[in-house]
Amino acid sequence: MNVFLPAAGRSRLLLSASCLAIAGATAPTFAQNGPATVALDEIVVSATGTPTPAREIASSVTVITAKEIEQQQRRTLPQALAAVPGLNIVQIGGPGGLTSVFMRGTNSNHVKVLIDGIEANDASTPNRAFDFGSMMTDDIERIEVLRGPQSGLYGANAIGGVISIITKRGEGPPKVTARVEAGSQGTFNQSVGFSGGDDRFNYAFNVAHTRSDSTDSVPPGLIPRGVRVRPNAYDSYTYSSRIGVALSDTLSLNWVGRYTDGKFLSAYDAGFPSRPTAYRSSQNYAQAFTRGEIVWDPLGGRFVNTFGVSYSNQDRSSRTPSIIGILGRPTEYLGERTKLDWRGNLEVAKGHNVIMGLQYERERLDTTSLVASNGNKAGYIEYQGNIQDRYFLAANIRHDVDDSYGGHTTWRVAPAMILPGTETKLKASYGTGFKAPTLNELFVDYRPGFNFHGNPDLKPEQSRGWDVGLEQPLFDKRLLVGATWFQNDIDNLIVTNAKGDSYANVGKARTRGVEAFAALEISPQFRIRGDYTFTLAKDEIARQELLRRPRHKASVTATWTPIDRLSLSATLIHVGSWVDGNRDFSVRRMNAKGATLVNLAAEYKATDKVTVFGRVDNLFDKRWENPVGFLVPGLGAFGGIKVAFGG
Repeated sequence: MNVFLPAAGRSRLLLSASCLAIAGATAPTFAQNGPATVALDEIVVSATGTPTPAREIASSVTVITAKEIEQQQRRTLPQALAAVPGLNIVQIGGPGGLTSVFMRGTNSNHVKVLIDGIEANDASTPNRAFDFGSMMTDDIERIEVLRGPQSGLYGANAIGGVISIITKRGEGPPKVTARVEAGSQGTFNQSVGFSGGDDRFNYAFNVAHTRSDSTDSVPPGLIPRGVRVRPNAYDSYTYSSRIGVALSDTLSLNWVGRYTDGKFLSAYDAGFPSRPTAYRSSQNYAQAFTRGEIVWDPLGGRFVNTFGVSYSNQDRSSRTPSIIGILGRPTEYLGERTKLDWRGNLEVAKGHNVIMGLQYERERLDTTSLVASNGNKAGYIEYQGNIQDRYFLAANIRHDVDDSYGGHTTWRVAPAMILPGTETKLKASYGTGFKAPTLNELFVDYRPGFNFHGNPDLKPEQSRGWDVGLEQPLFDKRLLVGATWFQNDIDNLIVTNAKGDSYANVGKARTRGVEAFAALEISPQFRIRGDYTFTLAKDEIARQELLRRPRHKASVTATWTPIDRLSLSATLIHVGSWVDGNRDFSVRRMNAKGATLVNLAAEYKATDKVTVFGRVDNLFDKRWENPVGFLVPGLGAFGGIKVAFGG
């Protein structure tokens, strides 16, 4: 990673803008004047809202870089997140299927997702969760997975944590890159990008197309006798762009835009209970995200102000065929979110910063039967301190005023210290969270047909969470081990009620567990890392485990570069059993089996401009249902070529 030291007089470090997406804003500036590049420790942005060396961070955060994504050939966001500790990934029907992420045992809608600072949680879905299944990784520069309650900085929907996605920024001479890939499950993917930039102007444009037209998702035991079931299919295009202009030494403009248009064909109909049919149901979606901002730096990096406006539009529609294959009338849902924000980063003294901000956002839901909207205003302030490069503290407080539920104050404190001599890092955090019911949960009725209705009497969810951990470098920092213990207590958790016909607040839920890791550098060419997570998530009133939260998850990733031009990687992911319902939830609680999956990848740089690559997913063809009633893709082999021009 490159970090830039700005012009003389600036003591504050500014990351390359391709590495930033913070608290509703993108980088402080996309263009730097006369930067000198130096190598520094890994930088984390999402934990405090400002670029900070990882050693100073008390929060539990995992950083996934573009290099790692390319090395392991993870083409979709769910694939990129699969090995992250503390996460359980649930994808319905393979590539393009609805994908949920459960973080530290909390609900999937307790994860706030930011794409270049734009909140991507979908106001049109029942629980306002982001669908990870539709996002490709071609233009991703960096992903930060921040675990634990983060409402003190990020507001609602951050009870479980935050996933911040930063796209690539153009730099250097003009360059064109292209990739073509084909393989199992009818896969055929292509992407092309054009980028470049200098101190005053940078640009990046990318187009990616992905297609898979033969993904088996129905377990054989669920196929009715005499019914021929067609495989799932997925086809989508993503267009993204990013532009930065430095108008002067103190003023710059930034803009990002992203649009995805996709179609998913499923072997199940959309009824309830859904059934495998000979004719596939159709689900179409269009997602648009954009953000513009003005960055004003009047004091040479001592007080950087960012004024931004973001807009997202997520449009979904689905159609179910009749018994003769004729598609019925579409069911449509449109979710919009508009957000205005200001944030200021003030360096009070060397090693002591104050981050402050104001936000206003409004979300809107538009369905065939309902139009509803709600707004929220918020202000926050955070102190970040570094004392003698041994003691570190981040503390924040935020006040939200929800149009429907009034004022709520959340906060978080996260100290860390590094012991001299052993260099042991001790860290802890405590924070609170808040989440109002979604417009869908309050008002949308799914009847006749589903006999499911909204509940306008729902209360907001509130949480308290803590973690405490340590990290220990050994053998001249070639081995790093660590563990973090965590607990979240959630009041008024929103779940489907016992009758299965509406939503209800559970009086209390608790999630707790431990995340442990070991990272070993055997040589500069060979590295291996192992992670293990234990999670126990329970409804404390019913004394039952929450659905789709496995107790055990483990992963091992090894990378080897035997020669400069050849890179090899292997990933093993084990997910233990969990509690789930069967496909139609006629059995509401059952034990779902776990599985172990192995993926391999290799790439060879034939020349400086041409790279050939190949990978094998699910090496041992594990036929696993995740969730119950949906098979994960079986053994798959893929390969292709990347080329670059210019640069």
